[in-house]
Amino acid sequence: MLQITKHAEVHELRLARPPVNALDPPLIRALTEAVESAPSNGARALVVSGATGMFSAGLDVPALLALDRAGIRKFWEEFFGVMRAIAQSPVPIATAITGHSPAGGAVLGLFSDYRVMADGDFRIGLNEVQVGLPVPPVIAAALERLVGPRHAAQLLVNGALIGPADALSCGFVDRVVPIDRVVPAAIEWARGLTALPPQACAATRRTVRASLMQRFHDVDARLFDHMTDVWFGQETQGAMQALVQRLAARKR
Repeated sequence: MLQITKHAEVHELRLARPPVNALDPPLIRALTEAVESAPSNGARALVVSGATGMFSAGLDVPALLALDRAGIRKFWEEFFGVMRAIAQSPVPIATAITGHSPAGGAVLGLFSDYRVMADGDFRIGLNEVQVGLPVPPVIAAALERLVGPRHAAQLLVNGALIGPADALSCGFVDRVVPIDRVVPAAIEWARGLTALPPQACAATRRTVRASLMQRFHDVDARLFDHMTDVWFGQETQGAMQALVQRLAARKR
């Protein structure tokens, strides 16, 4: 479910869980392990990519609805763990957004260093409120860091999904290219950083990303307990069940 391709010192981590790269616990664990072990495996930069037309559809809601309370709490620990791993990676990470990237898919990009998105009829955004989930402070802060307070508030409260042009205009992504150029463009950016003096580059990355990493000081057991309570609340369960029914109807 995670394919690793080495482009010299740039390693590509490709989400490979058909049909839509939905994020379930095994995929999140595999991605976290790959990010954390990359430097020791010779990577000086990473690119996280997905399938053509679909970077990731976000959380695997049907699979998560089958988990009990302990399972959901463990899932939140792991989901915030992959955010932390990306945010605190000692090597730069580019996200190659190869298509649609709602909710959890967009979250992965928020904590990386650079985001390249495919041009076309694709959508990206944090639409959690549409399925009954409040956006946690660390994710809201990561979006605000990219697009500013005003745009972040509009996007988050409305749960808006926007196209590539709007995402580029507001700063959600850094570059938009034809779909067949997304991964090469992300690799090109990553190679550019590996060509810089490594110690100076690493020290400056730590400085400019310090506020983002500091946000994880508030990611603790209280947050996991709160997210678990919300998950099993009536409003969220109702919205999630409705989502599953809509997805099932589309497959008929």
